[in-house]
Amino acid sequence: MDANALTVEDVLLDFAPKMKLSRFVLLFFVLSAAAARAELVDGIVAIVNTAVITSWQVRNFAAPAVNALGSEYQSDSPEFQQKLNAVLTNSLELLVERQLILHYFDTAGYQLPPTAVDEMVNARIRSEYGDRVTLMKTLQAQGETLEQFRRNVRDQYIETALRRQKVLQQIVVSPFQIEQYYQAHRADFHAGDQVKLRMIVLNKAAPDDTNALARAQFILAKIRAGASFAAMAAEYSQGSQKAAGGEWGWVERTVLRKELAHAAFALKAGQVSDVIETPDACYIMLVEGRRPAHVRPLGHVRSEIEATLRSQEQARLEKQWIDSLKRTTFVRFF
Repeated sequence: MDANALTVEDVLLDFAPKMKLSRFVLLFFVLSAAAARAELVDGIVAIVNTAVITSWQVRNFAAPAVNALGSEYQSDSPEFQQKLNAVLTNSLELLVERQLILHYFDTAGYQLPPTAVDEMVNARIRSEYGDRVTLMKTLQAQGETLEQFRRNVRDQYIETALRRQKVLQQIVVSPFQIEQYYQAHRADFHAGDQVKLRMIVLNKAAPDDTNALARAQFILAKIRAGASFAAMAAEYSQGSQKAAGGEWGWVERTVLRKELAHAAFALKAGQVSDVIETPDACYIMLVEGRRPAHVRPLGHVRSEIEATLRSQEQARLEKQWIDSLKRTTFVRFF
């Protein structure tokens, strides 16, 4: 199949002004569940070729993000309303993009056998619902049919596959681009003073717990008598780096709580701290090395820069591709 075989007639690209967000937000909250379950009871918010996108579809698509907003912001706060507007607008744009891609799939001569869709549906049921009975109960509660579920699985696969082919597989980031970015953004890779740190953490049962302090002093005595700090950390520490012998690697002041940073950066390489007591734990630290503020070398940030450049190039290629689809497809917002 020739990927360039798309022969879609040029049609008028008619972008009417989008629905006012305040009305869109109002629709999100006031339409009843019964109306939301009816296919075309909701207002049409966009048409892509012959595909209709309704306000119910937008709300349904946006629901996970809206739920997340509800756990982070008060629903009557200006921040919530601002974020909600952005989520709804973005959801509409993504649904339009999906229909543009599906239209391209149909007109470019691609095919997806029904048996392949069956396999994808069964895999989705196993991974997300466990069995078909649970799926059907979930769909019934959401006011959806099995056919709609099947169509969504198919459409999502097509969109993902074509985005991979038309965008992700076209991304190229050269060593020269990485070097250029590094030289232009050296300030972004500035690192402050750092220490190479190991730490033993003994948690307190309560602020007035003296057992943790006694154990820390016992461990410190063994270290000063010649015991391996890493071995003591692996045996006694209750910190997250216990299995690694208490190793934190190179850290800046900002990584540590104030009292720990003050003690760590006062030590010379090879020195062990006294027991540092806080209301919730006792700490012992070993500074294995020190290095002054510096610009991180290219070799240390190459993968970070490449990820940034790939993300930028992905956004550029996606916009370029979607814009090209819009030029050959009828799109209208209401």
